[in-house]
Amino acid sequence: MKSHGTGKPPWNFKHLGEGTVIEDECLVFHPETISLASNVYVGHQTILKGYFKNEMIIGSGTWIGQQCLFHSAGGITIGKNVGIGPCVRILTSTHKDQNPHEPIIRQEISFRPVVIEDDCDIGLGTILLPGVTVGRGVQIGAGAVVTRDLPAYTVVVGVPARVVRSRREP
Repeated sequence: MKSHGTGKPPWNFKHLGEGTVIEDECLVFHPETISLASNVYVGHQTILKGYFKNEMIIGSGTWIGQQCLFHSAGGITIGKNVGIGPCVRILTSTHKDQNPHEPIIRQEISFRPVVIEDDCDIGLGTILLPGVTVGRGVQIGAGAVVTRDLPAYTVVVGVPARVVRSRREP
């Protein structure tokens, strides 16, 4: 079986902006598909899992807490000034369950991008599932599981995540 590599430096990012900080013990896979704008912070022990196709793009001023996992097989786009709490998981692929006589792990993979627009706040332990778009200025409560698109300037909580109120636009 072929290894995905160690994820350890040195990394050759597609783009690495000025003032970006990547803390100790982070792992980065397929850095050639990952673009980090300026002043991005990536917390300790975070895994940025690029993929041989699609891209991970993280906008300027974004803060990513420790022990996050971003798996960008289907593509991840994160806007500017996004706060992402520790232990957040972003997934962009899943195995299809088309044949009950075959192990799911050996079945075809489906890829769908995740988009987080500018100025969002993603709470600790949130999980974003493949294909969701988080609108501008959304606040997601800790531990939420996002299974569908979220409208701009809303506050969402729960499993599955649901809108509990609107925020005023600036």
